[in-house]
Amino acid sequence: MSIAGGLPRAVDRAKASRCEALQIFTKSAGQWRARPLPAEEIALFRAKVAASGIGPVVAHNSYLINLATAQPELRARSIAALGEELDRADALALAGLVMHPGSYTSGTEANGLRLIAEALDRLLDERPNGKTMILLEHTAGQGTNLGHRFEHLAEIIDRLKGSPKVGVCLDTCHLLAAGYDICSAEGYAATFATFDRVVGLDRIRAFHLNDSKKPCGSRVDRHEHIGKGCLGLEPFRMLLNDDRFAAHPMLLETPKLETAASKRRSDMDPWDARNLRTLRGLIAKV
Repeated sequence: MSIAGGLPRAVDRAKASRCEALQIFTKSAGQWRARPLPAEEIALFRAKVAASGIGPVVAHNSYLINLATAQPELRARSIAALGEELDRADALALAGLVMHPGSYTSGTEANGLRLIAEALDRLLDERPNGKTMILLEHTAGQGTNLGHRFEHLAEIIDRLKGSPKVGVCLDTCHLLAAGYDICSAEGYAATFATFDRVVGLDRIRAFHLNDSKKPCGSRVDRHEHIGKGCLGLEPFRMLLNDDRFAAHPMLLETPKLETAASKRRSDMDPWDARNLRTLRGLIAKV
């Protein structure tokens, strides 16, 4: 949900859409600079979350952060920015901070994975009392993006000695684009069996539910409305009725109405309402 008008407004928007879980940015996703969060705003946000019953609440980190880069200046800036985002998330009592692992750009895949783990190790070591988990997001694999293979996620976690402060967020669009065909019952079962063997199902802490504009194995990250893309409805039906994930937050990152959230008369985005209605209609009635 948009944080236009202040972080507490995101909770208002989530309530209007009858959300059970919520994802926000704690700052502008496309800027390095972050405005300070006043104590009053933090307190109001936490109070509204508590009163709403919505949870878990997680944040997504800035798209500019790249822990895998071999460029010293960008790496230092990325580590500092991620540290700041972890501190903001902790102040807001968020359950997790979702992050793209990074892109190795002019470096190598192996070195990129090492750099990611070293940066996270440092950040977590500096925050021994931090409660917000790092959630590594499985990616679509565009360009030199890391994290599109389950083995990438496993290596980062292994280098962190299996830290309990690190989990995984799986994105349905990214799974398909990266080559994990979850459209059939057989493909769905095989994908999660592989994840369990390579990473472990206990590492999954959240899902992003997005259809994909591009087909399986395209390695192109283009989100689509639920049921309107290459995934169709069946993978979402299987996921929503999978008892293993019944308590996991499942978050929409589908396109929004073009009118800015701060200028709409209603706190409910009509496209969000349609996607949520579609997903809720797939849940088996007991």
